[in-house]
Amino acid sequence: MRLYLSFILLLPLLGGIVNTVAGRLLPRRLAEWLACTAVAASFGFALAAFLSYRTPVTVELFRWLTAFDFQAPVALYYDPLAAVMCLMVTFVSTLIHVYSVAYMAEEEDYARFFALLNLFVFAMLTLVLAENLPLLYLGWEGVGFCSYALIGFWYRDEKNATAGRKAFIVTRIGDFAFGIAVIWLFRMCGTISITQINGMGTAVPAGAITLLGLLFLVGAMGKSAQVPLMVWLPDAMAGPTPVSALIHAATMVTAGVYLLARMFPLIGSSATALAAIAVTGGVTAFYAATCALAQRDLKRALAYSTISQIGYMVLGVGCGAVTAATFHLLVHAFFKALLFLGAGCVIAAMHHEQDIFRMGGLARRLPLTFWPFLAGSACLAGFPFTGGFFSKDSILAAAWLKGGALYGSLYLLGMVTALLTAIYTFRLVYLVFAGPPLTVPPPLMGTPTPTLPHQGGGSIEAPRLMEAMLIPLALLGLCGGVLNLPAYLGEGWLAGFLAPVPGDGNMEASSGLEMVLQGIAGVVALIGLAIAHVRYSGERRARLIEAAVGPPSAMVAFFQNGWYVDALYRFLFVRPYEALARFFWTRVDEGVVDDSLDRFAALLGATGQGLGRWTNGRVSVYILSLAAGAALLLAYLAWVVL
Repeated sequence: MRLYLSFILLLPLLGGIVNTVAGRLLPRRLAEWLACTAVAASFGFALAAFLSYRTPVTVELFRWLTAFDFQAPVALYYDPLAAVMCLMVTFVSTLIHVYSVAYMAEEEDYARFFALLNLFVFAMLTLVLAENLPLLYLGWEGVGFCSYALIGFWYRDEKNATAGRKAFIVTRIGDFAFGIAVIWLFRMCGTISITQINGMGTAVPAGAITLLGLLFLVGAMGKSAQVPLMVWLPDAMAGPTPVSALIHAATMVTAGVYLLARMFPLIGSSATALAAIAVTGGVTAFYAATCALAQRDLKRALAYSTISQIGYMVLGVGCGAVTAATFHLLVHAFFKALLFLGAGCVIAAMHHEQDIFRMGGLARRLPLTFWPFLAGSACLAGFPFTGGFFSKDSILAAAWLKGGALYGSLYLLGMVTALLTAIYTFRLVYLVFAGPPLTVPPPLMGTPTPTLPHQGGGSIEAPRLMEAMLIPLALLGLCGGVLNLPAYLGEGWLAGFLAPVPGDGNMEASSGLEMVLQGIAGVVALIGLAIAHVRYSGERRARLIEAAVGPPSAMVAFFQNGWYVDALYRFLFVRPYEALARFFWTRVDEGVVDDSLDRFAALLGATGQGLGRWTNGRVSVYILSLAAGAALLLAYLAWVVL
């Protein structure tokens, strides 16, 4: 097991280092496939570790931090939760790497891209396998840095660079809270081992557990883009599409959910902390679903979808259903990677056009993209018997079983969100793939109207390598429900596999109740599909596209701008900070510091110029100065003596 775990981590790291140091010197194909092979081999070792797993194991690779009673070795912990996460991360990342070879074929800076992609996977695997909190925090910051570098990969465009900085700054807020929790736990427990801390739940004061749960929640808010720290993720679409797929499916945003699940044995005993986690997830899911309803940018709509689905996972943890949250995390990774990669195929075929109101008729012209994308959409919408249907329903069922006014309200909120999810998902399908190709594409407000490649029978196609990566993801998304089937359809494998993970408070529903809840969820998804069909197909679709030329209504603009949360933050935080910085710059730095130094320099200059007049080259003046100085010296000595 030691060998397997070591290679799971080291291979992506080695691929990243080689491409960083020598990638530009290697043939392009060698550098690209070196990165792909490193991650694929890591998946192979993850599969071997999974097949040989018997009991949880801790492997210490070497000593890292040691100071008095503080011990933080580079130790890996492999248990069922880490096992399924490693498989998911390495498998999905492998497909994204291969997809990137075709997507980034015209990119000159390929070595930097694939190096960062490899390092991103390494950082996420470090986070997943860490046995202690400092090592987990190292991986946590690693994915933060790599996301910053990849979101702003095309940094010569100011918009892209700003999006990368925004992601880095906003996630630092959550990282700060997480760091406080790590230090506090060491001071209180005398250890930073995750397994030891999780076993001390009864020894930690209840108030401290609540505060620790809230600190971990703030950390998850930043990394997993939950309310109120969700504003960075929609702008993260500035990066290349494979980066978006990696962030939204296999890495980064799932890190917050994993942290809450990993620390659940400790924080799960606090009802207050769980309630806060559940409310955060439920509100985030609803908020993001409303925003996705109005987006025109294909990737931005999927980004809000990710925020909403991560909200479901956080809701599941808050309901005490860690297995349900993990189940949805795994299935979501498959169909969300599928949707982003499918969107990348559309964008590549449309010559990097992303406005869904400038698309149409692509189902017939991109069939190898359309059918997998439709499968992913069915999973996202929770269409009956897809993987997304079973995983999302398990979270909603957990909220129902939790009971009470709070969790009952969250269940209803989750059902409303499920309805909105079905509507905005098939809104994308109808606007992008249905109908005839546009002849006069409506522009985004304030942008020019280009001639699109699909006008007048122009060529439209996506690279076959990219489309090939969609097929396994479509199959896994559709069939992902078999990982944890409800009791009336068979035995839930994932629930049994994760049973040794302590602290999962998931409650079993009777077969009858589970069938009723799933029936309600299925009807809601079908109603959403019907609403989308009525509103976005046929003549209504054409009228909507025509109306898109004009300015949006107040409500549409409200949702398009994410409830104006960015504007609110700018008003509350950015503008006061800018005003304060401007005050210190103009009044303090320039008005006091610079002015005083300038005046002092002027005084010294004037003094020097005055003294300089004595050095005029005349010997008589020098003798007179010497005599005057000697007279002053004699006068001083006489005054001292007398």
